[in-house]
Amino acid sequence: MGELRGDLVRELTARTMIEAITEGFDVTETVHKLAGVRTLTPIERPSKIVCVGLNFKSHIREMKQQEPRIPLLFSKPSSALIGPEESIVLPEASSRVDYEGEAAIVIGRRARHTDRPEEHIFGYTCINDVTARDLQKIDPDWTRAKGFDTFAPIGPYIAKAPPSHVTTRLNGKVVQDSPLSDRVFGDLDLVRYISTIMTLEPGDVIATGTPSGIAPMKAGDVVEVEVDTVGRLRNQVVGTQ
Repeated sequence: MGELRGDLVRELTARTMIEAITEGFDVTETVHKLAGVRTLTPIERPSKIVCVGLNFKSHIREMKQQEPRIPLLFSKPSSALIGPEESIVLPEASSRVDYEGEAAIVIGRRARHTDRPEEHIFGYTCINDVTARDLQKIDPDWTRAKGFDTFAPIGPYIAKAPPSHVTTRLNGKVVQDSPLSDRVFGDLDLVRYISTIMTLEPGDVIATGTPSGIAPMKAGDVVEVEVDTVGRLRNQVVGTQ
């Protein structure tokens, strides 16, 4: 575990992010160059990944849907998580797999029916809500389309500062670019609402929705999701291994 300061990483006393969130940590004097370390998945195995569908007005128009009155929720299994520079694997079961660049919330304190959602947010990160679009259209729910292994790239870091913008690049070309102000439901609304349904535990991740510009990926593509306060999450796409 480390704290990034410029191009230097200072080791923390905590061994995992969940430990850092729940028990706190100290910053040690041991320092590494960022270029000399491998950046891993910032959250190892959250108890849940809660996702929000149709939360950007531009994406709602793109999908020709009605604006939801309450957040549209679904989930991804933690087994779908991968970190920066790990490969998104295209499953044989799907003929169209899309990127969906998103900003994500990392929960810091247990939240149940909270009316102070800001007190339960530890930080923010990038997530790619990879989706088998063809399966999403034919299945009665989205579990299969959203849940394949490698379908939840996350990282590269967790930032404390709230973000304001999300950008996705495919092979270096900007394909999604939107202020988070285009969302129907903001971070605090989502934490407050979700906590009335399920208890949010430290380390849980909330993916807050994708803007317009979704499109398929193919083997050999490189997809990057950038959230302004966090950094850039980069993954390559490969065929079934």
